[in-house]
Amino acid sequence: MSIVIRGAAKRYVSRGREIRALDPVDLDIKAGEFIAFVGPSGCGKSTLLNMVAGILPMTGGTISHDGKPVSGINRAVGYMTQVDSVLPWHTVFDNVELPLKFRGVPVAERRRRVTEMLALVNLTGFENSFPIELSGGMRKRVALAQVLVYDPTTLLMDEPFGALDAQLKLMMQAQLLSIWQATGKTVVFVTHDLAEAVTLANRVVVFSGRPGRIKVIETVPLSYPRDPFKVRFNPQFETAYGTLWAALAPEIAKGEAI
Repeated sequence: MSIVIRGAAKRYVSRGREIRALDPVDLDIKAGEFIAFVGPSGCGKSTLLNMVAGILPMTGGTISHDGKPVSGINRAVGYMTQVDSVLPWHTVFDNVELPLKFRGVPVAERRRRVTEMLALVNLTGFENSFPIELSGGMRKRVALAQVLVYDPTTLLMDEPFGALDAQLKLMMQAQLLSIWQATGKTVVFVTHDLAEAVTLANRVVVFSGRPGRIKVIETVPLSYPRDPFKVRFNPQFETAYGTLWAALAPEIAKGEAI
């Protein structure tokens, strides 16, 4: 297994009152799997992602990644959020090179790996461009290359395409699926978009409203490769979407917004 979660929970104390953000959850994520988390706002899906990353300490339970317990910042994962970390005063090449500089990778190796990553995300020829000169989709590809360049075994993605328009979102979904199939990395993807989850993932995990709990885990019966532009017309897509929506609907009815 890539990630093993046992009884992971999170509680906060605010103004003397305990807030249960995430009740104890158990989950196994296989190496090379693409798994998506969906649920109402505030249900703990991003909280669990942050605990896998080691950014947020647990108040109960254990998490292991690649056989090692997560007890601090997990440097074996790549983390991509809705707000990218592309620096406007650096070129595309320099932005992608930064994580390797921080890790002390020699110059020749840095140049080779950055060149490879830019080719993988279809940005060859834009090495000397600045972020302001790029489209929104191209900036997202720079951010993705930043995450991939140091070769993490697992990608943690927290609504990475949430700010994009519908067309760009489809293009980035196609790009991500292509890269995932080429690299075989484990991907844990948090989204508010149920259709996006069904389009991309092997399995979709539905969380209940706060306190968050795993309510349903559904295997998506769609083969790869998948075309995000066409997969939604597949009857199996409709079946999986309907099953997951039935699990989400009661949570939404409680007053939560998906």
